[in-house]
Amino acid sequence: MAVVETERHGQVLVVRMNRPDRLNALNTEMRAELAQAWTDFRHSKELEVAIFTGAGRGFCAGEDMKESLQKGAPGGERPKMEDPFMTGALEKPVIAAVNGFAMGGGFMLVERTDLRLAVREAIFEVSEAKRWLLGGYNHGHIANLPYPIAMEMALGFRFTAQRFYEIGFLNRLVEPDQLMPEALKMAEHLLTLPPASRVNTVHMMRQMRPAPGPDMQRLAAALHEHGDKSDLMESRAAFAEKRKPNFKGWKKPDDRYRLPTLESTKG
Repeated sequence: MAVVETERHGQVLVVRMNRPDRLNALNTEMRAELAQAWTDFRHSKELEVAIFTGAGRGFCAGEDMKESLQKGAPGGERPKMEDPFMTGALEKPVIAAVNGFAMGGGFMLVERTDLRLAVREAIFEVSEAKRWLLGGYNHGHIANLPYPIAMEMALGFRFTAQRFYEIGFLNRLVEPDQLMPEALKMAEHLLTLPPASRVNTVHMMRQMRPAPGPDMQRLAAALHEHGDKSDLMESRAAFAEKRKPNFKGWKKPDDRYRLPTLESTKG
């Protein structure tokens, strides 16, 4: 069974993550297969719009933490082939059809798409605060959301599809049997546009999305190192073992008061 399935509908490609028993968690094999699918889509002269979805009751649960524990290192292994969807090199529009849970890395896949539909039962979570030494500080910023909503996202609270629709993160809410028909309808609309208009407009809109500047990126990199890094694997072990984690926080207790600053991270 392929962990990534593709199907064509005229000029529309459906990319479906297919590990339903693991809520489509991103293991090494799936990352490689997605990179291949997006590369093929990018270079195809027939395909112009993609719909990204998952099999079963999950869109994508994010990092495959069982694989991380087996390897003894946090985070997934990046594919050897460049993934144009993840790097931003893909010039064609992608529509997310979110069929269920979109957590952690799965949320980040949705975040990279251009248009988004979800079933009403879908659940979203930016999980970085639960797994790393810095929460997902940039996601609410990229989505141009108000500060308290961005803070809520960064601190790992869960969001319903209804809530995300109300704050403007989702374009449509649909019943499960209408998810793919509605996504295909949106794709067909895109195909009615002049090709240059479609490509140029998507490119322009992407350039206008907010992004953390270099100073903030340096500060984030420092904060990713600021704490006892044994907590990274402890969070994953506790999740896999279904127990309460035993976090250490800092190797030196006073480090919690010695936070890196924008000034201290300047070269």
